[in-house]
Amino acid sequence: MSAAAPPSAPTQRIVPIRREYNAWVADETIEDYALRYTPRSFRKWSEFRVANTALGAISFLALEAIGASIAVDFGFYNAALAILAVSLFIFVTGIPISIYAARHAVDIDLLARGSGFGYLGSTFSSLIYASFTFIFFSLEAVILASALELGLGIPLWLGYLICSVAIIPLVMYGITMISRLQGWTQPLWVVLLILPYLFLLIRHPKELDGMMRASYGISDGHFDWLMMGSAATVVASMVAQIGEQVDFLRFMPEARPGRARWRWWAALLAAGPGWIVIGGAKMLGGAVLAFVAIRQGLPPGDAIKPTQMYLGGYAQVFSDPKWIVGFTCLFVIVSQVKINLSNAYAGSLAWSNFFSRLTHAHPGRLVWLVFNVLIGVALIKVGIFDVLEGLLGFYANFAVAWIGALVADLVVNKPLGLSPPGIEFRRAYLYDINPVGFVSLGLGTALSLAAFVGAFGREAQACSVVIGFCTAFCCAPLIAWATKGRYYIARRQAPFEAGAQVACGVCQKPYEAEDMAHCPAYGCNICSLCCSLDARCEDACKPPQASVARQVGAALKRMAPLLLRRSEPSRRMHYLLCLFALAGVLGAVLAFVVSQEAHILYELAPGSPARWNLINIKITCAL
Repeated sequence: MSAAAPPSAPTQRIVPIRREYNAWVADETIEDYALRYTPRSFRKWSEFRVANTALGAISFLALEAIGASIAVDFGFYNAALAILAVSLFIFVTGIPISIYAARHAVDIDLLARGSGFGYLGSTFSSLIYASFTFIFFSLEAVILASALELGLGIPLWLGYLICSVAIIPLVMYGITMISRLQGWTQPLWVVLLILPYLFLLIRHPKELDGMMRASYGISDGHFDWLMMGSAATVVASMVAQIGEQVDFLRFMPEARPGRARWRWWAALLAAGPGWIVIGGAKMLGGAVLAFVAIRQGLPPGDAIKPTQMYLGGYAQVFSDPKWIVGFTCLFVIVSQVKINLSNAYAGSLAWSNFFSRLTHAHPGRLVWLVFNVLIGVALIKVGIFDVLEGLLGFYANFAVAWIGALVADLVVNKPLGLSPPGIEFRRAYLYDINPVGFVSLGLGTALSLAAFVGAFGREAQACSVVIGFCTAFCCAPLIAWATKGRYYIARRQAPFEAGAQVACGVCQKPYEAEDMAHCPAYGCNICSLCCSLDARCEDACKPPQASVARQVGAALKRMAPLLLRRSEPSRRMHYLLCLFALAGVLGAVLAFVVSQEAHILYELAPGSPARWNLINIKITCAL
């Protein structure tokens, strides 16, 4: 693998103007190094506390809802096998991601930059990850609002607003506040989680008779690999949860020879890939509670709702209805506050990374925190819980392709020398687009979505996530080999001593060397954030072919007609690329809305002429 030679000194020299960040960005107890390498000085928490904070994210009751929903739709036996198979897949793929993020002290967005996606190419992975955070933020808020309505009589519309807005001040101070809240609530949550299952197994084991063959009229209760595949597609959406775990694992203290290394590794494995051990158990638990609730006469549509299933669960513990409702509401509130702390925090990081690269501006993590919450509120209002399976199945096709390309670079390309051994995330040293991850993600997603909509038949439809993951995983090493790894590093890194404090010549603040680069345009050292936000240098430090316009222009010259070959890359080309990319994303979203609404409305009123009018109204609201 070869690194590009450093370009000649630029003819243009920019006069340095000191960059002043607003108070939100300048205060790292609020900002949490959202767009930076996490310095050693800020990683002050113990391994146990970081792991405990990360594991607080597994409290989300959407896991139980997913388990219950696929058990009702595909039979308990098929759902259980799907949960076990996908849980193993999530655990294995989560190991390398967690190790690299903890060792290099970077979040999932910075990790993707240096693992085959490039500086701007990783915006697509950031968008996939940000979508995960607001989808689940809205799902958890819906569940929490139902508990507030049950216990306190608060109307749902007001409950949605409370559940969304109340999270903002709790997430304002980042991991400092979140780690305290997770530490205080963890013991209570564990007791409340175990209690109904413990009493069900000890006092009412006969309630579980016939559970393994429960089919709810879908099948005869035996194994059907097509149904298992369909259930696995829904569960596979949870592969993106590793991003939220990594956002906390970057605060892990540095592993040193003199310390007990087993504690570092135990914390890493438990809080990283280990989340799915408890998460998979919770999905199975949701299927169990739904079975008990349906057996006691609750309609399947209500039995898959976590508040209702835990009402039935605590009915195994208490006989007084007031105690049942009280403990159910307490458990739901504690669980949902814990998870939405993580969802909102992770969303603020993802959107900060996304928009800072596209707009060269960063108003602060708090702004994107509010933005993420507002998107969640909008999804709540359009009834996201009603299309739980369809939405997660659709999203899973993007998530598995992203993770496939990322994991392939970490476990294949780096050990074989097809990519650099470390994680380079700084704009100054990266190509805008690295085809290794970018193209692999695109191919994996395209084939997975085609299979998901039935283009290759029923069998391929049930295996759409397998197709997407395998395509991305196999393409990444092949593209890295074909390109000889030249799209990873745009120029040689400046020689800084690891861990040394280096002053940024733009904002005039000291940062650790891992966050610094040398900027020939300014003629000084520059921190990664000032480099990302600069819009005047036009990437003067890198060779021209490192820019996205040049990269796409070169591709067009190879593929486009002779007329296009004579044109040079310009701002118009950049605008058209952004326009087509946005149109593609918007088209995919609208296609999903149309397919879901058409299916639902056809079941409610087949042949009704008003069906398409209702779909048009939904599309208008979405736009």
